[in-house]
Amino acid sequence: MCGIIGVTGVAEPLAVLLAGLRALEYRGYDSAGVALVETGGSELWRLRAAERGRSIDKLASEVVAAPLDVGAAIGHTRWATHGAPTEENAHPHLDCSGRVAVVHNGIIENHRELAAQLAAAGHRFSSATDTEVVAHLVEEERGAGAPLAEALRRCLPRLRGDFALALVDAGSPETIVAARRTAPLVVGRSDTGAVVASDIAAALATTRNLFLLDEDQVAELTPGAIRLIDAAGAECSPRPLAVSWDVAAAQKDGHPDFMAKEMAEQPLALRETLLGRLEASGATELEELGLDGPVLKAFRRVVLVACGSSYHACLSGRNALESLAGVAAEVDIASEFRYRDAVLGPDTLVVAVSQSGETLDTLHAQREAKRRGATTLALSNVVDSVMAREADAVLYTRAGPEIGVASTKCHLAQRAMLGVLALHVARARGALSDDATRRHAADLLGLPDAVSDVLARAEDHAAVAARHAAVRDVYFLGRRDGFSVAAEGALKLKELAYVRAEAYPAAEMKHGPISLIEPGALVVAVATRSGLWEKVMANIAEMRARGATVVAVATDGDAETAAVADDVLLVPETGPLAAPIVEIVPLQRFAYEIARARGNDVDRPRNLAKVVTVE
Repeated sequence: MCGIIGVTGVAEPLAVLLAGLRALEYRGYDSAGVALVETGGSELWRLRAAERGRSIDKLASEVVAAPLDVGAAIGHTRWATHGAPTEENAHPHLDCSGRVAVVHNGIIENHRELAAQLAAAGHRFSSATDTEVVAHLVEEERGAGAPLAEALRRCLPRLRGDFALALVDAGSPETIVAARRTAPLVVGRSDTGAVVASDIAAALATTRNLFLLDEDQVAELTPGAIRLIDAAGAECSPRPLAVSWDVAAAQKDGHPDFMAKEMAEQPLALRETLLGRLEASGATELEELGLDGPVLKAFRRVVLVACGSSYHACLSGRNALESLAGVAAEVDIASEFRYRDAVLGPDTLVVAVSQSGETLDTLHAQREAKRRGATTLALSNVVDSVMAREADAVLYTRAGPEIGVASTKCHLAQRAMLGVLALHVARARGALSDDATRRHAADLLGLPDAVSDVLARAEDHAAVAARHAAVRDVYFLGRRDGFSVAAEGALKLKELAYVRAEAYPAAEMKHGPISLIEPGALVVAVATRSGLWEKVMANIAEMRARGATVVAVATDGDAETAAVADDVLLVPETGPLAAPIVEIVPLQRFAYEIARARGNDVDRPRNLAKVVTVE
């Protein structure tokens, strides 16, 4: 989940690195570091800092000693896996000679075995990371006379795991070499420079002329040029990467933080996601899907796999597929799915949902599904992401870049896209009447306005949050789609405010968890006027009888629900497809305001990173 940036042939390379690291900081902020290759002296200069949340600022304040005549340069921002978040474990890591420097995202699973072999051969280690073995492996190959790109290529078969790597060598002062396996990495070139980065956002300041790296390809970057070699050592052509947004899209635009900006962008994200895909008549157009009506009709089962917020989106996606399309659907946590003996086959569609299209557990779940004979569909926010390239079919949300670690606009866009997919499958299967199809289409098409309405109530929702800012234990309850909303609300409060928050289908409280309810406990109940509203009201009564304070997400004008709650988060009335999307928005604000009241960094919650590329 770390971030990598490397440049060669650019003016002020150190400034470019620092700007790139800031763009990548959402991937990890435990420590940061840079390594610069002097063109004249052919030496490496390295600077590292480990000050959580301030490492890049610390680097920027200490670069006065940096060399001026620099060829290649690499940088890294870290989310700690192997080894504590200390300066000794910060990247870049060096070989014994101090001439080879490496930055790394991912995990080298067999690093202990490799380290033992290297130590026996006389190599000295100075960190507790898995990364350092790569520098020493390359050092051995360089000592045997291999050019830098060839040295890295020879090392790759010895590495087990998922990773992205970028290296420089003092003996090749204008060269960067890079490789990836599963973990994301893009390369690019301008007329005079070249760049490698974990994320498009970090590369755009150098060039928009970007390319994809296939697995175990090695890229050699020199000023104005990129050369690729495959696993066998043969040269190959890079594949262009389509880029549909720019650096300005990743700025805060006057908001106090990225999360506030991204919550405000939710109506636009929904509008863009729905644009051209759904008409008022209920007609759907999913051109990029690539699965025609007869194929969709033939599937007897749909399995949705995801992690975190994407998993919660899948919960309502499952319900929509079942109720609208009449197809058997189930949801699985991706990290568990890949280790089950899942029964799959040609009659199964596996939908893998990931904002980044890089989530390691979800990618491996998708690969396992494909290996077992299922058709795979990737739902991603990133065009040409790893999952999108490997899946049999793809759907893209169009939420734009999301920088805040806690997903907001991408999560809503996922839910909307799954709703459109359910309508699309329903039409292919002839499962809905024309009137029902139009009704559900109107529900989804009204989402941008409905979410704008909720966002306009931010002050009211913030006032509710302020009254509960000191809360310690929170139980989020809901029924059917309301449970998926409750689960997302609990996750947001945990992520942002560091509050113990649990989500349950409301009736499950009687099967054990109700023993935890006592005076002082806070219950947040999704109690809008759904078909199960009366059931939820009975569950609220059970909580109040045991002394709980109740905050209810309620429909406008619902005095009956307001009367049994201590506080209400009001939302406009919508239909069943839009309801779980609209109901999430006040819970985002609830978590956001409590986190801010506690002085937490809402963009970079502790111990979390935006993209999970380790298992």
